[in-house]
Amino acid sequence: MTDVADKQTDQPTRSGFVALIGAPNAGKSTLLNHLVGAKVSIVSHKVQTTRSLVRGIVIHDHTQIVFIDTPGIFKPRRRLDRAMVTSAWGGAHDADIIFFLVDAERGLVGDAQNILESLTEVKRPKILLINKIDRVKPEALLELTAKANETVAFDQTFMISALKGAGCADVLDHLAKTLPEGPWYYPEDQISDLPMRQLAAEITREKLYNRLHQELPYASHVETEKWEERKDGSVRIEQIIYVQRDSQKKIVLGRRGETIKHISQSARKELADILEQPVHLFLFVKVRDNWGDDPERYRELGLEFPS
Repeated sequence: MTDVADKQTDQPTRSGFVALIGAPNAGKSTLLNHLVGAKVSIVSHKVQTTRSLVRGIVIHDHTQIVFIDTPGIFKPRRRLDRAMVTSAWGGAHDADIIFFLVDAERGLVGDAQNILESLTEVKRPKILLINKIDRVKPEALLELTAKANETVAFDQTFMISALKGAGCADVLDHLAKTLPEGPWYYPEDQISDLPMRQLAAEITREKLYNRLHQELPYASHVETEKWEERKDGSVRIEQIIYVQRDSQKKIVLGRRGETIKHISQSARKELADILEQPVHLFLFVKVRDNWGDDPERYRELGLEFPS
């Protein structure tokens, strides 16, 4: 097998940024993780799980593709909502190509339809990705594709399953031919620009959401407070789960601490797999009133604080 570094001498390299936009739970994070081949963005059934821009880096043929996973775009109700939606559109406007993901089951309704209409104002190459194609009939897919292209003249349409990987190779092949020639933005072995401390906090937040889902309100937050590499090759990580009320703290802790223990075990196992070293994870739960109105929290998330 020819090494990628050797290939670079054979022909010019290409590189570019591709923004993934869509309604909440369209499958953007699942797609990003599949394309990268590793966990770089957390996945949950809870809507608006992705809060800030997450970049996943893929090398395909001679091309370095930087995918930008954006927060789901929806009608904002809170300050944090507005910051997330602004961040998503900012990522779209800065990208070389925009991928618009549509859930084939839900189709062009609600948020998806609103995004489609807004895309008419964005002057960037746009590609339509119909996701979850294994869940609907072929004729419904064709109808959905035709309806979307009536509003926006997409440069290309791909039918995919982000979960199963169907159609994803075709997407990479297309990008490898269409992104502009130029040097790579990141080292060859880098798969994300997300600091490991932040990824660790995101992994714990994913386990928190997956365990509690409907029980835990949207405005919970995880921060990595300490990261200590130990002499025995293990790492000690201390994280704080912030909630807004004492009643929410009790939910996270669970009866006799069973809930937080389960969250910790799940997060520790995945972190050990990612880091390829033993992990000692310690979780603490604190109440922080109205953290969603604290400008410092927004800066930590990479978001602009809305006025």
